Amino acid sequence: MSLFFRMSSSSSTGPVWATVFVLWSLAGCSSQAQQTPNKTTSANRPSAPQPVPSLQSSPQVIVDAPVVAPGAEAPANGWFSDLAAAQALAKNTNQPLVVVFSGSDWCKPCVVYEQEVFAQPAFKAYATNRLVLAHFDFPRLPQNQLSAAQTKLNAIAAAQLNREGDFPLAVIVSPQGQVVAKTGYIAGGPAAFQTYLEKILGR
Repeated sequence: MSLFFRMSSSSSTGPVWATVFVLWSLAGCSSQAQQTPNKTTSANRPSAPQPVPSLQSSPQVIVDAPVVAPGAEAPANGWFSDLAAAQALAKNTNQPLVVVFSGSDWCKPCVVYEQEVFAQPAFKAYATNRLVLAHFDFPRLPQNQLSAAQTKLNAIAAAQLNREGDFPLAVIVSPQGQVVAKTGYIAGGPAAFQTYLEKILGR
């Protein structure tokens, strides 16, 4: 069972979201969920989907990133919220980029993914000096709405890497900006995600 949610273009979440939904609508975003969203295993956790292959739509390469100083570093929390900045560092350091799309206040598999993998110290330790990380959250509740500037950055990232509106989604991008693969929730914690990355990246 594939555990992607598809964000509905008919959702009404205020004017800030209009830009995001328009971009997705123009890109052919589905208005229906790909699968029933709340099915879980007997352990009350979503089962692991099959990894999704490379993006089928063009372009396959992220827009050219700006050049950054050799000493530039990731944010203190380890996660970029600007795709262009993340891509620039990935290119400068020759490290793969992992871009995560999440819905923190409406997508249960997204929350599980965050708790079981991305928030774990073991994943942070693995990613250090190996990966560049970027995270784009798409909350729906009014009290969780993002700034206009961040909403714009999220829309840009989604238009390039998540036109289908899949949640949760992890997109693996080469240092040169080539989309290598994308996947939904992978059960098994940081170790399973690490195994997936090593298989995809051949490292």
